[in-house]
Amino acid sequence: MSERSNESPLIRHLGLAPYEPTWRAMQKFTDERQDATRDEIWFVEHPPVFTLGLNASREHLLAPGDIPVVQIDRGGQVTYHGPGQLMIYPLLNLRRLKLGVRDLVVALENAVIDYAANLRIAASGSRSAPGVYVEGAKLASIGLRIRRGACYHGMALNVSLDPRPFERINVCGFKDLRVTRLADLGVRSSVESVARELTPHLLRQLGYAQAPARYSAISTDLQAVNSR
Repeated sequence: MSERSNESPLIRHLGLAPYEPTWRAMQKFTDERQDATRDEIWFVEHPPVFTLGLNASREHLLAPGDIPVVQIDRGGQVTYHGPGQLMIYPLLNLRRLKLGVRDLVVALENAVIDYAANLRIAASGSRSAPGVYVEGAKLASIGLRIRRGACYHGMALNVSLDPRPFERINVCGFKDLRVTRLADLGVRSSVESVARELTPHLLRQLGYAQAPARYSAISTDLQAVNSR
């Protein structure tokens, strides 16, 4: 990936944060950003929630039970988020980075594929169904929204979350699509450790010229983000 930007993004670790306020904060950031606004990447976990893409069919929501359902403005169908899943939200000026939507999807996929390779896990992307797969099971899913030449939402990487809620949906709109986790693949790492180890791969694939050699994040919360 060629270098596109001289300034690497600000990385925020938001800890465990409710889904809808995080989504609204991403919208606010995107609507208020200017041409010179620094890009950001947010790492976060969410309490249990099912999310439906903008044009998702509710027929894929089989038995949500007591888990909340939120219809949102990303692409894609239904998926599940919960503790033990690393959410990666790249809030990027795509015009400045000279990235098209497909370029962005491939960069996100390749970051996880490279990270997995370091762990001796053979992972791959999919042209027909964006995401990262290991032996046909989905390890990471991608859903994005592009607005005003910038992106938000992003990628969900399964680290150690409880996989049973995936049985209540047709994952990403596919019947019988298997889901896997890093924990299933022999990786015993915390969500924060995975975020730290993934960061250099993510920045390199996105084309930042000054991608730091090590993880450096600001621990913050949504109230601090919204009060900038």
